[in-house]
Amino acid sequence: MTGGNRNDVTQLIPLLQAVPPVRGKRGRPRRRPETVLGDRGYDHDKYRRLAWALGVKPLIARRGVPHGSGLGTDRWVVERTFAHLHWFRRLRIRWEVRDDIHEAFLSLACSLICWRRLKSFR
Repeated sequence: MTGGNRNDVTQLIPLLQAVPPVRGKRGRPRRRPETVLGDRGYDHDKYRRLAWALGVKPLIARRGVPHGSGLGTDRWVVERTFAHLHWFRRLRIRWEVRDDIHEAFLSLACSLICWRRLKSFR
């Protein structure tokens, strides 16, 4: 968690390095995902090269290019997740000064969202 005045792209590489092993296919588990999706805010050649060096394919929309990059079909999952989290007023605007309290409310909100979704599948 960083301050609100920090640019998101500066946290891309530490985030990719902190991803736990991804399970899936048989064999040795991957240490990182195969691809990472990003909007125009992540469009820097430096970070594209760093992601490639980690073995992750960056799918990032280019600045100055008209919309229609095709990333919207995958990014809607992220946008929907943010919409679900905004159901909780306390998470819309971060009022807590301590980050551990904010992360606790975030975990609680994620648990409630999952519980509601699983309850509706019964």
